[in-house]
Amino acid sequence: MITSGRDMNLSKENGQAKALIAMSGGVDSSVAAALMQGQGYDCIGAMMKLYQGEDEADQGGKTCCTADDAEDAALVARKLGMPFYVFRFTEEFRCQVMDRFVNSYLKGETPNPCIDCNRYMKFEKLYERALLLGCDKIVTGHYARTSRDEAGGRWQMRKALDQTKDQSYVLYCLTQEQLSHVCFPLGELTKDKVRELAQEYGFYNADKQDSQDICFVSDGHYERFIEKYTGEKVPEGDFVTEDGEIIGRHKGIIHYTVGQRRGLGIAAASPWYVKEIRPESNEVVLCSNEELFQRTLIAGEVNWVSIAEPAGKIRVEAKIRYRHRPAAAVAEMTEDGLLKVTFDEPQRAITKGQSVVLYDGDLVLGGGKIIHSPADPPA
Repeated sequence: MITSGRDMNLSKENGQAKALIAMSGGVDSSVAAALMQGQGYDCIGAMMKLYQGEDEADQGGKTCCTADDAEDAALVARKLGMPFYVFRFTEEFRCQVMDRFVNSYLKGETPNPCIDCNRYMKFEKLYERALLLGCDKIVTGHYARTSRDEAGGRWQMRKALDQTKDQSYVLYCLTQEQLSHVCFPLGELTKDKVRELAQEYGFYNADKQDSQDICFVSDGHYERFIEKYTGEKVPEGDFVTEDGEIIGRHKGIIHYTVGQRRGLGIAAASPWYVKEIRPESNEVVLCSNEELFQRTLIAGEVNWVSIAEPAGKIRVEAKIRYRHRPAAAVAEMTEDGLLKVTFDEPQRAITKGQSVVLYDGDLVLGGGKIIHSPADPPA
């Protein structure tokens, strides 16, 4: 039997079950709060304060967790009659998210900081605060679903009903303990329905624009952010072919990612694409588009979500980046604890630092951080 995480028994010895709502000031978390309240939970609103000083000055209105967002969240909480708190996690965020982001780029990777934010902030630091407040649930406005397999006794995560808004990719790091206390009230709703509900609740942020950028790089120029953050200019270096031929100069490895074509500044009869970034030699390897396709990847920091670690090979659908269409593959754990994924068909631009997330239909099986994509053997 599978039961939904939304249909919890609310009976408690001391009254209502309590839920901590992670509020961003946006429409999604606002509606999530109202829905939980409607299910009978005693709700507390909370926003994480992640910036201080000049960090705040970099926010351009398109990101989350600004002072205006805190005011928006407080207004929604007041309208719903729930307490609202702002928790300062600036140092933790700097260490667990911003430092990791910067170091990843300096190592020639392309990170996804949203995954680290969910892993270390929303579902670790905020979850710890929820427990201190005596809350049974932590609630976010993510588009995903949870359920419990009563026969197997395991909590599971599934894609959102609205596939165009599904955010399960950035949530694969959740543990069984965390999943048992998490609610995603929007998992079975479309975005249009969420905005419609916000209008019905009388939320003035019903039409508020969604945040789209990396929250601490509001202008999209992450390379400028990295150099400002480190206080150092990333040195120029050579563009090379896989054979070692120098074909130009690059502006610094942080300006590039695997699969990139634009901004290389090299005139050629056929277009060049970034194949590999080598921080140890400060080289950026270029290739043709056809050479970007590979069948195999190796990932570390593996987390199995809805199933226990498999003993052998399993058939999966795998995503190698957030907007990637899941592709058929075989997954297996290696003897040294890494995840090997072999695709039925070669995939374009498998990128170190991104995550591979495995699915069985709408069920999230697990995932890991891509650390290597070995060359395919000769045909």
